[in-house]
Amino acid sequence: MEPTKPNLPSEAIELYNLFIHGVISRRAFLTEVQKFAIGGLTVATVIEALMPKYAQAQQVSKTDDRIKASYETIPSPQGNGKIKGYLVRPVSADTRDAMPAKLPGIIVVHENRGLNPHIEDVARRLALVNFMAFAPDGLTSLGGFPGDDYNGGQLFMKIDGKKMFEDFVACAMWLKSRPDCTGKIGITGFCFGGSVSNNMATRLGADLGAAVPFYGGPPADADIPKIKSAILVHHGELDTRLATTWPAYDKALTGINVPHEGYIYPNAVHGFNCDATPERYNKAAADLAWGRTIGWFNKYVRS
Repeated sequence: MEPTKPNLPSEAIELYNLFIHGVISRRAFLTEVQKFAIGGLTVATVIEALMPKYAQAQQVSKTDDRIKASYETIPSPQGNGKIKGYLVRPVSADTRDAMPAKLPGIIVVHENRGLNPHIEDVARRLALVNFMAFAPDGLTSLGGFPGDDYNGGQLFMKIDGKKMFEDFVACAMWLKSRPDCTGKIGITGFCFGGSVSNNMATRLGADLGAAVPFYGGPPADADIPKIKSAILVHHGELDTRLATTWPAYDKALTGINVPHEGYIYPNAVHGFNCDATPERYNKAAADLAWGRTIGWFNKYVRS
């Protein structure tokens, strides 16, 4: 069920996006929020409506008996030394034989605030459709996700971006080489993680089967010819800064003859897939995008 909304204007949602992406300070956010405390809404009500609600949005419990999950730390010598992440597999894949069944693997990359509960939930959702998923925490070198998105974003800005990217590369190759993986992997991610997904496609070449970036920036033009994987792009119509990058990316992908599709979802904002942020969440768009995502991975990573 889609959460009840207090019908905040799109300007309020954009204000949250600016705040959570570190464009404006907490002080500026709190000051600007006051403009939307009208029509019976208090400042506290507006802030509460905009903040993530991880427990309420959780679709698959951490204790769900259909999954087997663990936190794993892997070496990343080219990055920050090591990176921790959340590994999830369906229990059904590990009980039918003495040896675990091999599954295709999916890397799930968080937004610009670390491995929060929503991204872990996305990994669990992938396990329930018979993938093994690994969601790395790019904040590992600074102690990991601190428990809230704002402070996660503050830590995020302190990490060397190039080293963090190498951490994600290490995760992908670790997942691909696991004995319980088929050796075929894909990647998906959201906002920052969407950009990482695009750039991992340029970096990994034929080692990556598919990339599904949600509202992520495209790779540099010069790097696009390195892509060998199937690309599925999701953008919200109202997220104009990123949605307008699709036609040029589409043309470039056509030029290198890789399978690709892109969708612009009507009346959807940046972050439309995140059911933990009800004011941004667009259930119709999210459900359609998720169905397309699973279909894409089934076609290009499982096959």
